[in-house]
Amino acid sequence: MASDRDSANPHGMNPHLRVNGPMNINHYATKKSVAESMLDVALFMANVTQLKAVLEQGTSFQYYATLIVLISISLFFQVLIGILLIITARLNLNDIAKQPRLNILNNAATALIFITVILNIFITAFGVQKTGI
Repeated sequence: MASDRDSANPHGMNPHLRVNGPMNINHYATKKSVAESMLDVALFMANVTQLKAVLEQGTSFQYYATLIVLISISLFFQVLIGILLIITARLNLNDIAKQPRLNILNNAATALIFITVILNIFITAFGVQKTGI
């Protein structure tokens, strides 16, 4: 026999988890873009620090040129990702006419983020350490 609580909530959902009204997709996309931007800033700062460490070690460092190129490409992609995220956050996702463009921008940003992650794996693999000299 069902309890009074079950009959008041026929879907079996926790009433505290229900959302009042439909989800605002534009608000969700904006929060997602802001979170991605903050992570992008953190990675950007880490890459700048790595670039500084490589430059301080000088050309005698075994992977000097390789790391300069990889870090520079990573920094360029991160700036590009930031621009794409700003454009994406400013456009209204609820406007159906803008959705195809937003989808393309989102896919481009996702692809660039993936490439940037791979680049940073290689940057880490080549090792940027301060020698203290």
